[in-house]
Amino acid sequence: MESGLSSLLSVSIDFETSHLYFPRIIHWIMAGLFAVILVTKVAPFLVAVKRGERTLPIVGEPMDGWRFFGTLALIVAYFYLMTVVGDMFPYTGYGFLFVSMAFVLLMSLMYMHEWTKKSLTIVVVNAVVAPSLAWFVLAKLFTITLP
Repeated sequence: MESGLSSLLSVSIDFETSHLYFPRIIHWIMAGLFAVILVTKVAPFLVAVKRGERTLPIVGEPMDGWRFFGTLALIVAYFYLMTVVGDMFPYTGYGFLFVSMAFVLLMSLMYMHEWTKKSLTIVVVNAVVAPSLAWFVLAKLFTITLP
């Protein structure tokens, strides 16, 4: 009787695959939620488009090419320059800090419609304060290594 009870209470873990247990559960939950969204939101929207009650949001609208391609170029430059600048100041997070400041400034200037002294001041202060605060919290308080 003793060996039967001890085998029932013993646990064996396969360490080669045990780390995949929870990600599989999360993947199935996310797939189920995606299916629910498709059924409850996308399908009725497409039916309304087919009946002519609604239109597709992107088709037929003018595109702001300068902002679209400028955003793509800035994102590519941001990730490239973060490692380049980070290699100049290794293990300090200055690559993240300096490049994020420039990125936030340029993105804000690109999407700003009216260039007034007040709005430019707000953009410059935001471009300095927001990345500095994020850098301080991540790099100094939580000691997370940044590029």
